[in-house]
Amino acid sequence: MFHRRYGPQHQLGWGPLLRQSCDYYTPDDVYEALVAGLVVTGINWLDVGCGRELFPSNPGLAEILSKRCTRLSGVDPDPTLDENPWVHEKIHGGIDLFDGEAAFDLVTMRMVAEHIADPVACAKSIARALRPGGLAVVYTVCGASPMPVLTRLAPMGLRHVVKSWLWGTQPKDTFPTCFKMNSRAVLQRQFAAVGMKEEAFLRLDDCRTFARFQSLCKLELWGMRACRAMGLPYPEHCLLGIYRLGPSR
Repeated sequence: MFHRRYGPQHQLGWGPLLRQSCDYYTPDDVYEALVAGLVVTGINWLDVGCGRELFPSNPGLAEILSKRCTRLSGVDPDPTLDENPWVHEKIHGGIDLFDGEAAFDLVTMRMVAEHIADPVACAKSIARALRPGGLAVVYTVCGASPMPVLTRLAPMGLRHVVKSWLWGTQPKDTFPTCFKMNSRAVLQRQFAAVGMKEEAFLRLDDCRTFARFQSLCKLELWGMRACRAMGLPYPEHCLLGIYRLGPSR
């Protein structure tokens, strides 16, 4: 999956090479590899809050997985959904108002949980959308990490400026945040209430704050390695949880 995204070894840029030398994969790398393994031929997949892209930095994988699906639906209240070339069905609206009628094998939420204002309604809608035994994958930032904490304090205008400088994003890709579903305990509790059990959970070090700047990126990765060597958690991290719907509701 690493070479599918970044190219063969002899063509890797300085960023992938640096991360490879530190034995580090980004949270996006891990999420994409996980979803690629779950999206098998003939599956019905619902992506929540997908906006313009399934995987913003990996359109090749998005195309492959889109073709595997019998049904690939995207639900999002934002008009950028109309720009998404991969989903077969575009559903304008929030997940809390969507009734999937137990039609889906897989529901994914990529960097969406931090924007959910009503976690209870969200979890109920995900459970309604899944067939018994179906999986929900939630990939989000940890609400207690430094960047999300700073995000709570910054006005939207300042967020646009900082995100553009750090990651080259556009203002239309920055949305209000709530951070109501951004801890393992909260995710477990919300999904347990609708008959879903945690199947797996990963805490993913996030060393991408300065990914565009080579010297700063090195310092960030060295900091992560120092934390590992001392047995300490790296402060900035993402959450990746998998939840399965039970046989009865």
